[in-house]
Amino acid sequence: MPTEVALLESRALRGEQMGRVDVLDKVRSLVMLPDGIHVRTEDVARYFEVSTGAVKRLTDRHQEELTESGLRVLRGAELQSFHSDMMSLWAREGVESYPQAATQLRLCTRRTVLNVAMLLRDSDIARCVRTYLLDAEESLRIRYASLDQRVTRIESCLTGVGSALQELGPVLVRMSERLASLDRKVEMTHQVIGAMSLRLTDVRQDVVRLDGRLDCFARRLKDLRRRSGQRGQR
Repeated sequence: MPTEVALLESRALRGEQMGRVDVLDKVRSLVMLPDGIHVRTEDVARYFEVSTGAVKRLTDRHQEELTESGLRVLRGAELQSFHSDMMSLWAREGVESYPQAATQLRLCTRRTVLNVAMLLRDSDIARCVRTYLLDAEESLRIRYASLDQRVTRIESCLTGVGSALQELGPVLVRMSERLASLDRKVEMTHQVIGAMSLRLTDVRQDVVRLDGRLDCFARRLKDLRRRSGQRGQR
């Protein structure tokens, strides 16, 4: 886990923390300009409770790094255009005046302010921001270690499952063979039942024909009895 001293001394470590701008609001509210993107040098100084000169000296010493994190210096036409935009936004909020820089204006983003917090030594607010960053780093490390342990346990379980599946393989093969044999027997049974159905159809037809012959025989027998009775009366 990195220490506060390491964070102050290592630009690489600071670069790893640049996405944690949410930490700033956990310490105190950072008042932005009306565009919601930038703050001025005096706003940064007010946030960290240090002098404007201290912030300017820090930005001069680490200008390259802070420029990468969003620091801008406006001059000339670009400065005038920015002032015009701010005046319009401020007027919408009912503010009548806006302090304008005469020759140049340093603007910082939230990433720049976080970068300053990791560089500014003589500020209790900056120390508090660094503490939040380091605590978050430790919390992330603990969660990662816990996740790593859970993954290790899952891998162990999967190893056992793999062995069980290897043992289950031959059993599944035998079951598949028995099911295939059963399918063949069922198919043969269907064929036998089909043949029996055809045979029963033939038997039904034979029975119908036999019923017809018996009916004919009964009628002839009845006629014969009637004739025999008539002869007896004569």
